[in-house]
Amino acid sequence: MANSLSPGMIKDLSKGFEGKCEAKDSLVVCFGEVLIDFVPTVGGVSLAEAPAFKKAPGGAPANVAVGMSRLGGSSAFIGKVGDDEFGYMLVDVLKQNNVDCSGVRFDSKARTALAFVTLRADGEREFLFFRHPSADMLLTERELEVKVIEQAKIFHYGSISLIDEPSKSAHLAALKLARKSGCLLSYDPNLRLALWPSPEAARDGIMSIWDQADIVKISEDEITFLTGGDDPYDDNVVLKKLFRPNFKLLIVTEGPHGCRYYTQKFRGRVAGIKSNSVDTTGAGDAFVSGILFGLASDLSIFQDEQRLRDALRFANACGALTVMERGAIPALPTKEAVENLLSKATSV
Repeated sequence: MANSLSPGMIKDLSKGFEGKCEAKDSLVVCFGEVLIDFVPTVGGVSLAEAPAFKKAPGGAPANVAVGMSRLGGSSAFIGKVGDDEFGYMLVDVLKQNNVDCSGVRFDSKARTALAFVTLRADGEREFLFFRHPSADMLLTERELEVKVIEQAKIFHYGSISLIDEPSKSAHLAALKLARKSGCLLSYDPNLRLALWPSPEAARDGIMSIWDQADIVKISEDEITFLTGGDDPYDDNVVLKKLFRPNFKLLIVTEGPHGCRYYTQKFRGRVAGIKSNSVDTTGAGDAFVSGILFGLASDLSIFQDEQRLRDALRFANACGALTVMERGAIPALPTKEAVENLLSKATSV
């Protein structure tokens, strides 16, 4: 199957994505952490070697919420920040990007989370987190904005909020409510090993809610970690160890090389799109926002392989554009920018 879209296919794909999704049944609610990423002002250095850092709003679920809105979709964020300058700044950023923040809570006893992130010269990402505890870890079940969850078409989440109480209980309660409300459940494990007590705790925690999802996005490294070292490129490993009978879609992202997809009916690969990478922070979240944007518009994409491939190509373009700027939220693209890239893109 061809790895590029014809002008006509781009036009058809865009038709399904036109306009801002105003109806309740197209709302994507993102649950979890929002924080400040500090990104080095120069690339290819360790955190210790970085001469200075650029402050950028981030946090995977919040990135996805903003990414959805930038593309013209409808999104909301549920989480907790500190009653501090960074917390208010983050909420302002979400609001400026038309994200519903009625589910955001402020904590006067804990600070907003901070993370220092860099891509070293050897290509490995390095993280240093300040969460002792941070406000996002302290969201309680009683603080959940139930009405927002009940209005969602898709409920998206990660695994970081499962690490500690009370956020773990709040996460599980939100999942239960979302499922009861008929939401499609979207899970990006977003492994951050340094935040977990041990590798075993991380593996157990991530897999504890694995079977509940309808959509899972996972990276090659996460496959290796969760399977205990198996080949992430082996379809049999993915299908036997990670795919579940209830899954509607399992996506394996391969960075600049694109992604693989697995459904009940078909599986395949969509090539990545060439771009000049400056900072990979937020690229996976941009990809997620891209595919959820398509699904929020029309869930029947699951049933049509060509339309699914088109939607994944759109998501790949979202990721390709995001790596061209530093930081996560500041680099998330608009639908127009994605369409422009697709119209002249070269596959990897």
